[in-house]
Amino acid sequence: MPPLPDPKEIRKNILQCSYKSGHGHIPTSFSIVEMVLASYGAMNHDPKNPKYPDRDLFILSKGHAALGYYCCLAELGYFDPRLVESFGGAGTIFGCHPDRVKQPWIEVSCGSLGHGIGVGAGMALAQKINQSNRQVYCLVGDGESNEGTVWEAVMVAVDQKLDNFTILYDNNQSQTRCLQIRKPTEIYTAFGCDVHEVNGHDLGELQEALSSSVSGRPKCIVANTIKGYGCQSLVDEVFAWHRRSPNENELHQLLEELNA
Repeated sequence: MPPLPDPKEIRKNILQCSYKSGHGHIPTSFSIVEMVLASYGAMNHDPKNPKYPDRDLFILSKGHAALGYYCCLAELGYFDPRLVESFGGAGTIFGCHPDRVKQPWIEVSCGSLGHGIGVGAGMALAQKINQSNRQVYCLVGDGESNEGTVWEAVMVAVDQKLDNFTILYDNNQSQTRCLQIRKPTEIYTAFGCDVHEVNGHDLGELQEALSSSVSGRPKCIVANTIKGYGCQSLVDEVFAWHRRSPNENELHQLLEELNA
């Protein structure tokens, strides 16, 4: 298996694409990079043939982090990284949320929060019914987990013993201004999942958690992450940067912080 791409280079591309496009949820895109890379490192997939029948399945339920996801896929070999510079533009296939109709490497179109994990549980159940070895991975946010559909999906996954289903929970504290879900590890454990709490920016910890196996239970990896990880300006002003893109001076400053 080839080595995984450098997360720092992916974050540089996120910044460049956000600057050129004028779009991008940069802080949340930064928080998912290692989770996406570790998942694809564990998955059976082929960048040159994204729809091959035996592939494992990945769902970005928090679809507003699409820019980070696209930049990860580009470095994994799915397409030229420069193509993502059209992000959010007229006529582009790289919309601000993943679109399975326009993008053959996307399994589920995600925009409205709280839906991806339910689709993922259904996909995992379908693989069980078909007696397939295919795995399903779903990355959810702590903010979207205020949606009741998330926990209904978890109950289904536990009830149906979907040990081919992995939930990656991005615990980046995005809801500190409103309803924060506290102690997610305890909650997922109480629901009956096989739970692993890790540093979500440590590829080694993520890979170790992904490689473990418990029969008869869905896995949940609670990944403790930082919105804007790698750029102190983003971390310090995370709400100000929620939706905006950098101007030229800000781009240079953020790139300098990444390289520090």
